[in-house]
Amino acid sequence: MTRPLDLAGRLRPEPRNLDALFFVNVGLLALFFAVFGSRFVLAPGLKLDLPTTTGARAVGVATTHYITVIDSGTIYSERGPIGLRELRGWLAAEAKKTTRPTLLVRAGANVKVGLQAEIASAAADAGFGIVWAAEDAARPGGGR
Repeated sequence: MTRPLDLAGRLRPEPRNLDALFFVNVGLLALFFAVFGSRFVLAPGLKLDLPTTTGARAVGVATTHYITVIDSGTIYSERGPIGLRELRGWLAAEAKKTTRPTLLVRAGANVKVGLQAEIASAAADAGFGIVWAAEDAARPGGGR
């Protein structure tokens, strides 16, 4: 297709050296993945309907660790999906690394109470304080 018009011969040759723009792009990509790979950014596609309660914002506490529990009962930690037995081991290992460990549990509104009790028991056994995430019913939009 390029032979009749000799288009291939009219192309500029590829650059032989790496200019500074290449290194800037690589640095920005590394920064992007470092920021969006942090624990403060929600995983894409993970939708939670948190329970609502009055005064949820009044008892805000800084936490050291977090887990997310969706309505199907799947537990997500910083490492990805884990089972309840693995959660116990992870909590025990993390409690040794932190002086006053506190666990934020972001559980969907339809998570079974039995699973919530097992998570609370595992966290208490490991020495964690527990904070349950909820939206404030008194503020429109859940107070976010």
